[in-house]
This record gives sequence, C-alpha cells and structure tokens, in this order.
Amino acid sequence: MGSLAGMLIAAGHRVTGSDEKLYPPMSDELRRLDLRVFEGYRPENLANRPDIIVVGNAISRGNPEVEYLLNHGLYYTSMPAVIQEEFLRSRHSIVVAGTHGKTTTTSLMAWVMEEAGQNPSFLIGGVAENFNSSFRITDGKYFVIEGDEYDTAYFDKGPKFMHYCPRTVILNNVEFDHADIYRDIEAVKFAFSRLINLIPANGSLIAGWDSDVVRELAPKAFCPVSSFGIGEGSRWHASDVDFGSELTSFAVTADGKAFGRYRTPLTGTFNVRNCLAVIAASECLGLDRKAVVQGLESFKSVKRRMQVRGVARGVTVIDDFAHHPTAVRETLQAARQKYRGSPITAVLEPRSYTAQLKSFQQDFVNSLALADRIIISGLFHPERYTGESGASPDEMARELREIGREASSVETAEEIVKNLAPKLKSGEVVVIMSNGAFGQIHDKLLAALGKDTGQ
Repeated sequence: MGSLAGMLIAAGHRVTGSDEKLYPPMSDELRRLDLRVFEGYRPENLANRPDIIVVGNAISRGNPEVEYLLNHGLYYTSMPAVIQEEFLRSRHSIVVAGTHGKTTTTSLMAWVMEEAGQNPSFLIGGVAENFNSSFRITDGKYFVIEGDEYDTAYFDKGPKFMHYCPRTVILNNVEFDHADIYRDIEAVKFAFSRLINLIPANGSLIAGWDSDVVRELAPKAFCPVSSFGIGEGSRWHASDVDFGSELTSFAVTADGKAFGRYRTPLTGTFNVRNCLAVIAASECLGLDRKAVVQGLESFKSVKRRMQVRGVARGVTVIDDFAHHPTAVRETLQAARQKYRGSPITAVLEPRSYTAQLKSFQQDFVNSLALADRIIISGLFHPERYTGESGASPDEMARELREIGREASSVETAEEIVKNLAPKLKSGEVVVIMSNGAFGQIHDKLLAALGKDTGQ
C-alpha cells in the first residue's frame, strides 16, 4: 500500500493514507515521499471525501473508516484493481509469483532489465537496494510486479495476482501457506492454476521445476513453458555451485548444452534458483546476455532478505523476512554456506498466521534445528489461538533441546536481547527472522553489543 501511494504520487495524484502503526523500511519510504499519513483509523481522515479510497487487504468491516465510506456511499476499490487500471493494461506485465522468493526475484528481474536498457517500471514487496525503492514508474514497455497470492480485500477474496494482467509469469515454487486464506494445498493449487490460465498464448511461463506442485500445474498453460531448476529434468539447469565468501558462482545449461557461468552476491541454493529464473525469463524476453551477466553480479539484494544490519563486537546480526518453515530452512542453510564454521544463532518471531499455527510447529522445529542456538519469542497474537490450534514456543524449544540444540523460548524482544547479548562471542552470526518489526530487536541487540547500527 505504501508503494502504491508512491506510484500514484509519481503519476500526479494527491494521496493521503491511514495506518495503525508504521515501521521500517516502509515508514522511511513514506517519509521520503513526504506523504501525509494519519496514525490510527478515524472517520475524519476521510472528511475531504477523496475521489477514490483504496482499501488494503488488512482492513475489514468494523474499521471506522470503512464504516464511514460505506455509510456515506464513497467510491472505494482495492490496491490490485488500482494497479491494474492505472499501470498495467498498457504495459507488458512480468508477474513473479510463488510461495517463496518473490521479492528477491522481482527485484533481481527489475535490475537485470535496467542493466539491459529496458527502463522497467516495477512494484516490489520490499526495498530493492539497487534502486533504493520499492517502486518506480517509467515510460518503458515493461512492468515487473510481485504477484502475491494473498487475498485482495475484504470485498474481494481472490488472490491479488488475478488483477495483474500477466504476460510473462515466473512461478518459483508452490507450497501450503496462508492458512487463514487457503483451507489446504488443493485450494492453493487452484489459485495458482488460475494465474497460469491468465497468461496469453504468446506469453511465457517460467516454471520452477524443483517444485512438485509447479510441475503438476505447468501443463495447464496455453503458452510456452520454460522450466528451470537444480534438480534433473528442467530445460534451464544450474550446477557446479560454489558458495564463496563474497560471491556465489554457478554453471548454467540450456537444453543440455552449456550456456554460461554466472556470479551473484546472493547466497543460498534458493537464490541460485531465483537467479536461474531470471536468466530463463531474460532469454524469453530477448534481453542482452552480457547485461544479464552484469546485472546478476551487481545486484545488491533487498532490505530484510539476509540483510546484514550491523557487526558489533565481532558478531554479525542479520535481518530476514522468513516466516514459513521452508523459508526458515533455506535462510539458515544460506547462513551456513556464507559463514562457514561460524556458530549460528536463530531468533524466530512466530508472527504470521502460518508461523503461529500448531500444524506447522514440527516443520519449524525441523528447520530451526539447522542452527546451533535457537530462541523463539512468544506468539504475536496468542489470544487468537487455543492450546490445540496455536504453536507452543515452549514445546518447540524443548524438542530442539532433546536433539542436542541450545534452545529457549523468551517472550519479548527486550528479554531476548538481555539474555542473548552476554552469550555472544566474536565470529558468531545471529539470524533474526520475522515478517514484522519484532520490537526493533536488531537495533537493540547491536546497541547491547556495544555498537550502533548502520554498518
């Protein structure tokens, strides 16, 4: 929603907004835009009767502003619908979708296209460091957009990506997630099959072949399919991966023939797949191959994706958005690959609906076991769950201790910092994972270690 506000300002509209609480990086972005934001939802925020009111998908009936706009018959719509009508219909829309890797892959695709001289517009669910922005509007032909499968609004329960007019789709992987929206994996499959069904015959599906579900859904496409993966059977294949301390390098074959060797600052097997998806999409779009090589190597990642927030007293503090068991596993594996031999501490805030469900608890335990020390905070909204439905941080920590890990459940960010900081030694790495602000734990930990953030 913050990025959309910036896009609309760039297009010449006057924009205001309301939110309950703002936190970085979006709060920083909104300040940069000089956007007026009302803290808290109140009817008087709409007193000037806006021409269009965009209702975010976190808003439901009972919200004071929703009730006001309904009672007064004001015009309202959803974020994806505005994006579709204002920005996508006249452009070649490149939609990056899947359960994991959307933000990084969208950012990487946009940067590679920039290096190839395509001057793309983009909308990303995070701040792309190469652009220092989460959005851009240009007069170029292409629009690269992160295709979220979460629902659109309280009055439109379909996935956001159904509004995005896809011509090229990168579909990285599909797993069960967002249990508050989808009842089971079959419902998730149905949503992604609908996305695939939107691609025109002269479009392209770039399909992640390491995902069983993507392989199952890809034949539904009416367009050409370019498969990519690290496992066998894909058209675009990455192998001979070398995880260096500064750069990851890998060889690419296409249709069984050597295509080239690529380097990227990104780490982790999942990021090799993300790069491979962009290479395959770039070839479908006819981008300059040398520019693709350059774009991959000069990519700076996305804030809150394996982002080093600082190094204090020799301890590296990393911020990551992971909030699904697979994302946690991949993030910790990437940390192992990048910081070889360093003790890894994983700090998890069960904040998303998925992370707080009992049904995902064992998967989280299995993923967190990749760390040497694990700390799990209290549930973000424990009042929403019963003992049967909600995950138990205490149980998770106990299971991890039973398999030989140092593990504990600590209720708040402040308590975690107080308990953890004295234990950390030079050379250790702390990976903090949450899809929220987590009480600004990163800054507090760095300060407790004796050095300010920003390094």
